Amino acid sequence: MQHIIDRFISYVTIDTESDPNSTTTPSTKKQFDLANKLVEELKAIGMKEVTIDKHGYVMATLPSNVKRSVPTIGFVSHFDTTPDFTGKDVKPQIITNYDGGDIVLNKEHNIVLSPSYFKDLLLYKGQTLITTNGLTLLGADDKAGITEIVTAMEYLIQHPEIEHGKIRVCFTPDEEIGRGADLFDVKKFGADWAYTMDGSQIGELEYENFNAAGVKVTIKGKSVHPGYAKGKMINSMLIANDFINALPNGETPQETKGYEGFFHVTGLTGSIEETKLELIIRDHSMKKFRARKKLVEKIAQKINKQYAKQFGEDILICDIKDQYYNMKEKVEPVMFVVDLAETAMKSLGIKPLIKPIRGGTDGSRLSYMGLPCPNIFAGGHNFHGKYEYVPVESMQKAVEVIVKIAELTATTDFSKAKKAKKEKKAKKK
Repeated sequence: MQHIIDRFISYVTIDTESDPNSTTTPSTKKQFDLANKLVEELKAIGMKEVTIDKHGYVMATLPSNVKRSVPTIGFVSHFDTTPDFTGKDVKPQIITNYDGGDIVLNKEHNIVLSPSYFKDLLLYKGQTLITTNGLTLLGADDKAGITEIVTAMEYLIQHPEIEHGKIRVCFTPDEEIGRGADLFDVKKFGADWAYTMDGSQIGELEYENFNAAGVKVTIKGKSVHPGYAKGKMINSMLIANDFINALPNGETPQETKGYEGFFHVTGLTGSIEETKLELIIRDHSMKKFRARKKLVEKIAQKINKQYAKQFGEDILICDIKDQYYNMKEKVEPVMFVVDLAETAMKSLGIKPLIKPIRGGTDGSRLSYMGLPCPNIFAGGHNFHGKYEYVPVESMQKAVEVIVKIAELTATTDFSKAKKAKKEKKAKKK
């Protein structure tokens, strides 16, 4: 277990924060600091065909150790951390034999990780937790996933008695800003299917995610001296307020769960003359997703109509762009890849938690690029903030799941699953 702790800490103490305002890939040069380290580490443990391209995508191969034909599988994780909270100067703390009480992350700033608020902590009583020091995020999203993949490959190399087919691994930049799959070379990767190790709680297994869109709204106004403003001033900030208030009540992230979609205002900056508003739209149902986008367009049209005479042109410009789609559509035809992961977990005494992702992963994009890619737990909790933590035992179990999936892939007869897939495809035609 100490080996996992040491490897994980060596990754999270490297700053890899991505930047949504950058136009390069990776969006920050410092992501190469970890990418290059991973290249050397993969070579050191005995991986083959280790490559890194100019955009920071790291790929490597564990060759098959069986003579029969076995599907090539892949495992994917990202090495960037979110720009929503600082990942610089991460100083992890190790809590051994957690007693179920409050954990003081930072005494000076009175920052406490408490099970009275974060109830999931009680699931890990008696285990070893790695936490932040209260001033940064931890980076378990997704350096826990990288730790697990590298450790699993190392274990398979050290235990050649475990049969497995060809395994490909890839570590990507910029997932946290929605660009992780942008330049992913699916053909070069060459896997029949893959798994992202990017989930949270132990047991999570996900093949459904949100359909997602981003919205940028620009609102124009007219500034006039407030003493002479009657009938002349148009305050763009107040119009932005009207736009937000026109969105449905009760449909925000903090008021929804499960399959329920939402509208989420993520940014607002403005003055009387101009206000910029950003929001995201999420829904698992494509029908409801389209309806949400249409509602935003209707709100914009209504406001433009209201100010048409006074302003003389559209006062509000609304730009909606789709970001990713629900991978369910692409994974369901090959559900045996999910069944395989479920079987692996059950054989290890892990209760599978099959549920929809209230977000997205590289896997959702990759699935639409021709690489079916469900998501498996990496073990961390409270991502993107100072209360982030990961139980070491969960990371160890994730390693075991990867190894077991590799073993099952080499010993499972997929002919029935492939036949069913062909028959389903024929019926659609």
